[in-house]
Amino acid sequence: MYFQRKAYKKLAEWKAKYADKYAVLLEGARRVGKSTIAEHFAKSEYKSYILIDFSKENDELLSCFNDITDLDVFFLRLQTIKKTELYEHESVIIFDEIQLFPKARQAIKHLVKDGRYHYIETGSLISIKKNVKNILIPSEEMKISIYPMDYEEFCDATKSSFSILGKLYDNKKSIGQQVNRKLMRDIRIYMAVGGMPQAVEAYVNGKSFAAIDQIKRQIILLYEDDFKKLDPSGELSTIYHSIPAQLSKGTKRFRLGVATGRRRTSKSDKLIYNLIDSKTVLPSFNSTDPRVSLSLTKDLESYKLYIADTGLFITLMFIDRPAAENEIYAKLLADKLPANLGYLYENLVAQIIAASDHELFYHTWQKQGSTHYYEIDFLISNGSKISAIEVKSSGIGNHESIIEFQKKYSQHIKECLIVSQKDIDRKDGITYLPVYLMPFLLMDNN
Repeated sequence: MYFQRKAYKKLAEWKAKYADKYAVLLEGARRVGKSTIAEHFAKSEYKSYILIDFSKENDELLSCFNDITDLDVFFLRLQTIKKTELYEHESVIIFDEIQLFPKARQAIKHLVKDGRYHYIETGSLISIKKNVKNILIPSEEMKISIYPMDYEEFCDATKSSFSILGKLYDNKKSIGQQVNRKLMRDIRIYMAVGGMPQAVEAYVNGKSFAAIDQIKRQIILLYEDDFKKLDPSGELSTIYHSIPAQLSKGTKRFRLGVATGRRRTSKSDKLIYNLIDSKTVLPSFNSTDPRVSLSLTKDLESYKLYIADTGLFITLMFIDRPAAENEIYAKLLADKLPANLGYLYENLVAQIIAASDHELFYHTWQKQGSTHYYEIDFLISNGSKISAIEVKSSGIGNHESIIEFQKKYSQHIKECLIVSQKDIDRKDGITYLPVYLMPFLLMDNN
């Protein structure tokens, strides 16, 4: 089943403006739909295409890359093996799972320069970085990040009307408790299913949440296999599994020592960057001075980690229990989650922000005369101004941090928001926004 994906539009822009000079690399975590998007685009936008899947090609095809000095012969061999005719300037070659065959990636430079065809690469970045030590990385390569399906894509797949939400956002008025409750239930379904295309397809086909959970468990096992290839000790997997527990404690930064039970070392720091490169997690960095610049004041030593897909986050939280016995889905859909699971909404907001191609930032500062800290969950830059976001799972009564932030940085603020399950409202200079309208806030900031 193919779902409409926003990456298609980015690929169309690449084809129209850049494909004669650059290959395009679709990078992202495993199972986010990179290969499906690439092949659907090739079928729809080109006269013909050749798909080379390096996870299953035979030696006959792989041997074509041993000598690319004569490209006429190279292309004739490909067409013969694949039984597909290529047309100059009207065909594309897909290098799928290119991390498994670095020699093909190195060939991109010469293939693009030749100019006869276009090239799409797909790959899992965590493996790509491991396998490029002895090759020349092509500069003739653009990158498009592929994320799990965002809420708009999910609504499209499930035949829900995302455009109506846009009208509600533009209206900026309360919609009433009954409608708000219904719309919150809709986005909680998205939280439960997540944005991995396999899980979404299972939901669209009417599968149970236990069956969907089993699909997500298989994806997590696939990630763990990748982690073990980089780190046989299992420490990378341990770090990944510790993320929900660390978020639940509300600490102001991710504590590597807590995750691993060991002292921090240069090796463990490297593991964190490998994990971030895998695109399975979303890093959020502490901006030490939002008045200057979020990216320029990024504290690389102070960061939080979120799971890139909230559906996987939920499964990861209870992965030690059998899927069929997991009651979290019923509680989530009925809005009966314990209060201490509110960080699920924080992870959801992180996912929404990342899917809009914004970096994640937060901000902490110490309370005067105290050892405690104020914290703003997310900051979004808009030109010289910033929007500050505090995420609440249910109640919105206590929001001391955002009030103090409003006072401290008043000259630099575009908007202060509390994102929760509550209806639209605005008072005392703070906008109250239900979480299902978050995507439209990001559109305003693009």
